[in-house]
Amino acid sequence: MPTKKRSEQEQQPKYRAIADYLREGILNGTFPEGRPVPSEDKLAELFKVTRPTVRQGIAELRASGLVEVMAGRGAFVRSLHSRPSLTRPRGVRRTSEGKYVDADGISWTDAEPPTATRTDAPLALAELLRIPPGEPMFTYDVLQTADAGRLRQLHRTYVPFSVLAGTKYEETAPPPAPALYATLAEMGHELTFTEHVRARMPLPDQAKALHLGEGMPVFQLLRVATGNDSRPLALEELHLPGSDLDLIYDLTP
Repeated sequence: MPTKKRSEQEQQPKYRAIADYLREGILNGTFPEGRPVPSEDKLAELFKVTRPTVRQGIAELRASGLVEVMAGRGAFVRSLHSRPSLTRPRGVRRTSEGKYVDADGISWTDAEPPTATRTDAPLALAELLRIPPGEPMFTYDVLQTADAGRLRQLHRTYVPFSVLAGTKYEETAPPPAPALYATLAEMGHELTFTEHVRARMPLPDQAKALHLGEGMPVFQLLRVATGNDSRPLALEELHLPGSDLDLIYDLTP
C-alpha cells in the first residue's frame, strides 16, 4: 500500500487516494513522461477497490492534464512535447465554385437544423463588430459533428441588421456561415478574416453538448469577417473541446 497516514486514508474517498498516489509519482518521476501508469488491475489490487473506482481516480488526473487515456492501451503520463490526437489548421479559403470553407478540411454535419433567433448585441461583441451595444442581430446556433460523431463543436453566427440594410436580406434572414460568406461576396464585399482565441471552462450545457469530462476546458474562437472599408460584417463563435487539440495558424509576413 502506498505510504500515507492512516487518518488521511480514512478521511478521503479511495478514488482520491489513487489520484494522489499517481499524481505524486508523476511529479517525482516515478512514472516518467510518456510512459504508462500502473494498470487498472494493479491499482485495484493495490488499493483493494473495484476498477470503476480506479477509473474515477484516473479521471481526476486526466481532467487536470497529467495523463491521457488511449483506448485499449491504458493511461499514459502526458508529455509536454507529445503531439495531440487532433490538429486543426485554422483559416478560411474560397473554392473554385465560390464557396467558403474552413482550412481544416473537416466536413461538419449539423446535428439538428440551426436555431435562428433575433438577439441584441452585448457590449463585447458590439465592440468586435463596431456596432452600438444592443443593436439587433440575426443569430444562428447549431451543434455540429464529424467523423461519425467523434468530433463535436458548437457553432454560432451573428449578423448585425445594419449590415443587411438596403439589401434583399433586410426582410429575409441570410444563411448562417459559411454559406453567409458567399452571400456577402455576392453583395460586392472583399472578405478578410480575423480570429480571437481563448481557453476557458465551459458552461454546463456546453460541456454536455460537447461530451466533455469534468474539468475539461474549451477553446472559444471568435472569427470576425471584414468587408470593404475594413467594416466588420459578421461574427462566428465556435466552442471546441480543448483536450488534446492543436490549432495551427499560418502567418504570412
